[in-house]
Amino acid sequence: MKKVVLAYSGGLDTTFCALHLTKDLGYEVHAVIVNTGGFSKEELETIEKRAKSLGVASFHILEVLDTYYQEVIKFLVFGNVLKNATYPLSVSAERILQAKSLAEYAKSIGAKAVAHGSTGAGNDQVRFDMIFQTIVPDIEIITPIRDLKLSRQEEIDYLKKHGVSMNFEKAAYSINKGIWGTSVGGKETLTSSEYLPEEAWPTQVTETEPKEIKLTFVQGELKGVNGVAYEKPVEAIQKVQAIAAPYGIGRDIHVGDTIIGIKGRVGFEAAAPIIIIKGHQLLEKHTLTKWQMFWKNQLSEFYGNHLHEGHYLDPVMRNLEAFLADTQKYVSGDVRVLLQPYRFTLLGIISDHDLMSSKFGSYGEMNKGYTGEDVKGFTRILGNQTAIFHKVNSND
Repeated sequence: MKKVVLAYSGGLDTTFCALHLTKDLGYEVHAVIVNTGGFSKEELETIEKRAKSLGVASFHILEVLDTYYQEVIKFLVFGNVLKNATYPLSVSAERILQAKSLAEYAKSIGAKAVAHGSTGAGNDQVRFDMIFQTIVPDIEIITPIRDLKLSRQEEIDYLKKHGVSMNFEKAAYSINKGIWGTSVGGKETLTSSEYLPEEAWPTQVTETEPKEIKLTFVQGELKGVNGVAYEKPVEAIQKVQAIAAPYGIGRDIHVGDTIIGIKGRVGFEAAAPIIIIKGHQLLEKHTLTKWQMFWKNQLSEFYGNHLHEGHYLDPVMRNLEAFLADTQKYVSGDVRVLLQPYRFTLLGIISDHDLMSSKFGSYGEMNKGYTGEDVKGFTRILGNQTAIFHKVNSND
């Protein structure tokens, strides 16, 4: 019997795949969940029970949260990466590491095939396939949802026919949860005009009173929250999420160009990622020079786009990561953030490396490092070429 490793999450698509591969195609299915921080212990136990009820040969959990942070998330923070100035790459970043981990696991158990539940109309199919074809080029890639062109309702009908019991009303929304955000897709995101209803959001709003929090960054990494130090940045991220998510912060709908050339919409909630990225960006505005900020913005946008489109294994990504890490030497300090329902405000920063120092003057009020005559000469030289151009071409 041919052995296949299935990227399994316990959702509608992968539940269908597990049953279809086992009952219809006769594969020996090894269901693997790559945990990137989106599941509780209880949820994992429930997912394992369902997987085994579908007839899989084995169920395995790959715990990769720290690896996910060190290899991917850290650089998204260093680069302040928000796709189209909106989306923190909650799913795309996660898929890269999931595919990489699955490929390595498939090699370790001698699997002849890998399978995933991606549709034929999204980005995930390309991300998974690109990683698989690079790391395990001789292994067959099986994609039942894509190949059979199934709708979610057709999947539900199939599972009901085979006596599978799950919350099919909840399954009407495709939800992917991880430490770097939760995506939400449903009938509303298939349109250009509708917004997700309140009940579709995984985290409901329960906090209404304003609350100030303090984020402590050390060389660009979040290492403390409200004065409490964390050895692992993932713990600090989880703390921010626990505090901020009940305010409904970080909800939005991302509209973007998919890898396959069509426009797409996806809802997401990412309280911690949005707050951390914006807080980190503010700290950089105070601690980096103008040209550091300029080149970081250019290269970070390329890095985010390249990652989003599945090119994580391109060696240029390691080059860019080296650059991003090098810029963080002096990005240390505290950022004050005010949380309120559905929004947050960056109040300010405190840093030993703050370049906005009163030792050198106050913007719009006084200067201490130069005289008025210095400015007059500087301005004449700064504008000299422009002045020459207009004099030479004054008759045009």
